[in-house]
Amino acid sequence: MSLQLAWNNEQEDFQISEELIALLEVILQKAGEAEGVTDGEVDLTFVDDEQIHELNREYRGIDRPTDVLSFAMNEITNDELEIIYELEEGEELESVPDVLGDIIISVPRAKLQSEEYGHSLERELGFLFVHGFLHLLGYDHQDEASEAEMMGKQEAVLAEVGLTR
Repeated sequence: MSLQLAWNNEQEDFQISEELIALLEVILQKAGEAEGVTDGEVDLTFVDDEQIHELNREYRGIDRPTDVLSFAMNEITNDELEIIYELEEGEELESVPDVLGDIIISVPRAKLQSEEYGHSLERELGFLFVHGFLHLLGYDHQDEASEAEMMGKQEAVLAEVGLTR
């Protein structure tokens, strides 16, 4: 297996082009190489503000929309895997798909932020995608040092694909 992107579009504000998906696939490869991740699948879903608001409230207890959410598969317990894959009692899971996790991006929020920062929507979507990917790998930004580390990694990947500010 290799590092792969599976995606879904659940919003109607912005047309998701083949060129954007190809760019995100390159970003995934570059970010994976930088982190030593060569195998796995990342599931990406584009949503609107209402959908991400609901997810943010349900899973993080924060009652407002956000730009990106990440749900890492390595945080799922064996009991949850049994539910996901509908195993019968006593049946064992022989092979779990190597899914790293889910990244959900609010396209309207990304569009607004791209306008605020004065760069392209593609750059903002790329930034949010790399940000979400790093969260799937366990990175966080709870303090200044970890935020600086994450920001440096994100900007390095984006620079490699020509998405600078």
